Formats: sequence, structure tokens, C-alpha cells
Amino acid sequence: MKFNYCPMCGGKLEERYSWDEGGVPYCPKDDIFFFDTPKPCIIVAVIKGDDILLLKQSYIYKNSKVLLSGYVTNGETVEETVHREVLEESGLKVKDLKYLGSQYVSNKEIIMLTFMAKYDGGKITKSSEVEFVNWSKLENAICEMSEDVVGKKIVKRVLKELGYEQQSCKRK
Repeated sequence: MKFNYCPMCGGKLEERYSWDEGGVPYCPKDDIFFFDTPKPCIIVAVIKGDDILLLKQSYIYKNSKVLLSGYVTNGETVEETVHREVLEESGLKVKDLKYLGSQYVSNKEIIMLTFMAKYDGGKITKSSEVEFVNWSKLENAICEMSEDVVGKKIVKRVLKELGYEQQSCKRK
């Protein structure tokens, strides 16, 4: 997000060169740079045997299931975010987090930090921000995620990590 005004004092920012970063918005009053940085977000494939946790949130995609995701909060690590978001949105606990890489979503200015995690207990309890949450067969997940390009990439990576054959969906 590009800042034009200081979010602390409201003053107009000026461009100042910051070493190898080039011109960066700067507030002379508060003596602080405002770098154009993406918002950090986690996305996690929760695995239970041959199943994967998928949810439905129509505000994200109208006709597609998605992986569980959420924004990193100040003061917490990305691993803590994974545990918190899984518990908040599904009521489940996870363990054995494995970092799988990152995905940048330019239209939302988000850097999605991708994880795979194993189910560690609990009963599915749907949060109010989720319309549907349940286990799906891992080999069918990509077909259920028709609109979610990022999620499908992650599931393909998870399938590879777990030794599954590459998946393809049949047209109806």
C-alpha cells in the first residue's frame, strides 16, 4: 500500500532515498519511512489421513471451496497465526507445520505464506465467517476448488509432498 499521508500524524509524506530501496515515502515530523510492503497472510492445507480441510466463503469465491487462510496479527509469528486461524475458523488443532513457500496476490497486495499441517484433534466447529467447513478427499480437492488458483497450486504441492499422482478434473 502506497502512503501519501503519514498514518501517525496526518502530514503529507515526502520522497526520501533510503539506501538501496530508492525513493520511499517519509514523514519528516515522525522521522519514519513507510515502505510499500504487502500484507502478510497465511494459507494452510490441513491434512487428516487422506482428507484435506476445505471451507466455503462466498465473499472470496462464489462457487469454489478454499483452503483456510488469515492475516498475520502484530505480535504473533506466522506459525502462531496458523494455529490461531485454524482454531478460530474450524475449531481444530494442528501440528507438524511445514512451510511450503509463498504466493504473491498482486490485486490484494498480499503475501501468502503457505503451510501444510496435520490434524491434531478437535471437532469441526464452523465460525460465523465461514459458510461451510468439512473434510474432503485429498484426491478430489482440486476439483472442488474451481475458482481458487492459489489454493489449487498449494494442493498440487501437497499432493506431490505426500506422493499422490497428479490430479485432473473431468468436465461435466
